Amino acid sequence: MRIDKLLWCLRYFKTRNIGTNACKKGQVKVNDQTVKPSREIYIGDTVTVRKNQINYKLEILDIPPSRLGAKLVDMYRKDITPKEAFDHLDLLKLAKDHYRKKGDGRPTKKDRRDIEEYRDDTEDEV
Repeated sequence: MRIDKLLWCLRYFKTRNIGTNACKKGQVKVNDQTVKPSREIYIGDTVTVRKNQINYKLEILDIPPSRLGAKLVDMYRKDITPKEAFDHLDLLKLAKDHYRKKGDGRPTKKDRRDIEEYRDDTEDEV
């Protein structure tokens, strides 16, 4: 089965076209080699998919006949993604919450006071 079709069948991508584009961008690797969308996948291959800033690692246990329901996906793949990848995503989310969105303008009086308070605290420690 083609890698783009497999990733669509295993519900990593919503459409085959999105899976194909991910392969063309180099976001999909099989056995640590960047692959084209037409690459055939076999049982026992290790697939790495970069999606949403996480490198998902999968071990292919069997080839599905067609697109599966979400509950049946684990019969065909084993997720060997390291836990650190998900911890990194949580850290990124916390970092994004700290910053204001672009276009919100100058800091408010409260923002300025918070910045000054933070600066005063760090100068005292040094």
